[in-house]
Amino acid sequence: MRFDFIKCHGSGNDFPLIDARGIVLDDAIWAGVARALADRRGPVGGDGLLLLTDGDKTQAFGMRMFNSDGSEAETCLNGLRCVARAGFEALGLERAEVHLKTSVAHAELDRPLAAGVHTVRETAGPADLDVTHWPLSAPLTGLDAHEIVEQVIPMLPTARRFTAVAMPNPHLVSFDEVVDEDELVAVGTVCEAAPDWLPNRANVSFVTMRGDGIFVRTFERGVGLTDSCGSAMAASVFAACLTGRREFGVEMRVFNRGGLVLGQAESDGMVRLSGNATWEWAGSAEVDAARGIAGDLIVTRHYNDEIAAWAAVIETAAWIQAEPSA
Repeated sequence: MRFDFIKCHGSGNDFPLIDARGIVLDDAIWAGVARALADRRGPVGGDGLLLLTDGDKTQAFGMRMFNSDGSEAETCLNGLRCVARAGFEALGLERAEVHLKTSVAHAELDRPLAAGVHTVRETAGPADLDVTHWPLSAPLTGLDAHEIVEQVIPMLPTARRFTAVAMPNPHLVSFDEVVDEDELVAVGTVCEAAPDWLPNRANVSFVTMRGDGIFVRTFERGVGLTDSCGSAMAASVFAACLTGRREFGVEMRVFNRGGLVLGQAESDGMVRLSGNATWEWAGSAEVDAARGIAGDLIVTRHYNDEIAAWAAVIETAAWIQAEPSA
């Protein structure tokens, strides 16, 4: 099968994006397409595969996101901005309700983060604090609560305290003065293994306070250590407000290795992110979904102006070089 796609990124979280409206394929085939196109060892590479899908009577269009391992995520907020831009351009819209796997999110065009940077505002939530919905089995962890806020989770190889937030995919968020990446990988690897107490896995983020904002580093479910994860940034924004480190209703800058977004959490659990949706290049490739292999890549266009606009954002962000780490 040959697929046309756009290689895009949101805050450094990069994906091939396929306009899948009108394309009917089994989920197993889409999973194979994701493994093929998102494979970093292949001709395209990415943190996952984005699909722009058909809408219905209440949503103009939808989004599906498959991780690089072929698993499907409930959402991907960096990816949502890219899909929203594609949907806006295809349908001539400036805002829409977007159908996700288990929820609906609002997206609309926003003022540019910087000159030449296509920017989309997305609103997701409400954040869900009930870990039995994940499920995270309290009896097996030694915890006796439906909510985990600033608590040690005994089954994890760390004494860090975590706050559990679903956006709607599950996140464990820990705040500290530095980001210890070895520790983050160790914790993320345990969660990625789908232990009995956490059968659907979870994303893990270590967060540091940065001026009037926050810095987020994430081990993403189905991906591993990633430069950026939109839903992790949303969960971290909400957790920062929930634990009193930042204020509800106040916009903050949210930094990551891939760039930045603007974030704001409300006390009702809704979280708004405003960030880039950048096209890098367009092309097509042959895909063997059964084997998860892509080949015969043809690049038809480069979006050099957009690439340069985002590079300017990165170059002026001195906080990237100043990132505290252990």
